[in-house]
Amino acid sequence: MLDDLDRRILRVLQDDPTLGLPDLADRVRVTVSRVSRRLEKLREHGILRGIRALVDWRTLGYEVEVSLRFTLDKTRGNAFEEFIQAARNVPEVTEIQTFLGKVDVRLNVIARDIGHYRRLYQERILTLPHISDIEALMHVATVKEQDRLPI
Repeated sequence: MLDDLDRRILRVLQDDPTLGLPDLADRVRVTVSRVSRRLEKLREHGILRGIRALVDWRTLGYEVEVSLRFTLDKTRGNAFEEFIQAARNVPEVTEIQTFLGKVDVRLNVIARDIGHYRRLYQERILTLPHISDIEALMHVATVKEQDRLPI
């Protein structure tokens, strides 16, 4: 599906997504119109879904990151939907993932400090519906973080 030009375009965009069309075309050594057509094709096929700004929440004063793993009470047929909808309404939840297995849902939560996390946990997390069990993992260090794909 991807040819060499598509891969070159994607690699360059992963390195610097702020490049304009002329600079991108120059880096992949083709014309601006050709790059433009390829970008449109990559978007149409859902390969390139957009370009976004990554905001470093640590620089905004958030110092605590916790991964919360939930097992839900699945005796209610809509437990997943109700839990996820409620979790989406917690601004400090930065990621929601669902799983098959013992753990049903994982939330990534950020807080300004331990006191903020404690209040958030008591007032917002523990009030989420259909919780059967929670496991909290306090983030200590990021060993590898990579958004770049091996294209």
